[in-house]
Amino acid sequence: MSQTTSPTARLMDGSALARRMVEDAAARTADLTARTGQAPCLATVLVGDDPASVTYVRMKRNRCAQAGIRSRHVALPAAISTAGLIGALRELSEDPGVHGILLQHPVGPHIDERAAFEAIAPEKDVDGVTAHSFAAMGLGMAGFASCTPGGILRLLDHYGVELAGKHAVVVGRSPILGRPAGMLLLGRDATVTYCHSRTAELTAHTREADVLIAAVGRARFLHGEQIKPGAVVIDAGYHPGNVGDVDFASAAGVASLITPVPGGVGPMTIATLLTQTVDAAARQLGAAG
Repeated sequence: MSQTTSPTARLMDGSALARRMVEDAAARTADLTARTGQAPCLATVLVGDDPASVTYVRMKRNRCAQAGIRSRHVALPAAISTAGLIGALRELSEDPGVHGILLQHPVGPHIDERAAFEAIAPEKDVDGVTAHSFAAMGLGMAGFASCTPGGILRLLDHYGVELAGKHAVVVGRSPILGRPAGMLLLGRDATVTYCHSRTAELTAHTREADVLIAAVGRARFLHGEQIKPGAVVIDAGYHPGNVGDVDFASAAGVASLITPVPGGVGPMTIATLLTQTVDAAARQLGAAG
């Protein structure tokens, strides 16, 4: 049941920060291209023609163009087998002209998505989806963060949110969003609680969160009465009608900071992808640092 309290939370403008990140990626791309004679290249792999996936890939390729990053698009039939997809990803992994690889997901129920992800070379896993990248996030090693969690951390830093010693609650446990988000927060000395579909007394957990990350994939799943007054609320969901996993109207009357949908986490995901693609290219071209 939604509250009717007038909004008090300050908006976390992901669009503005993402624009700055894309501008920085563009400047670094221009410098890298001038020094090495090669522009960073991101390969996007799309299985089938799901309209939402087609749109997401187009957005990512358009952002690449804005930053001067080359993109190579690989469109594969919806009926492709796991072996066929793995073969395509391995070919890109071995291509020195490709510096980053993005496999748009989901890929279809007949494909072993995890096996496909693992076919991406770790040094080109700019979307942070492989087991190698997850281990790096968990152990604090060099590697690429999953783009949405990585974007969330950048947004928290930008707004000066102190994480050390704070209680962070992540609602959702997907391998490319909820789980790595918790690992990144733990690496910043937050105390992390994971909640999911089988969590008992969910509100008892969310009401204790200094930082609440909603990554459950259900529209308006969390409401203001489930949020601790003054908490920072990060909504990583997106659903038709421009709504997220949080009921914005009620949550904004309780939180101190909150991400809008759209314009919060989404732009940060793409900006992080571009940043990590430039990072990957610099390392592979021997021009890092």
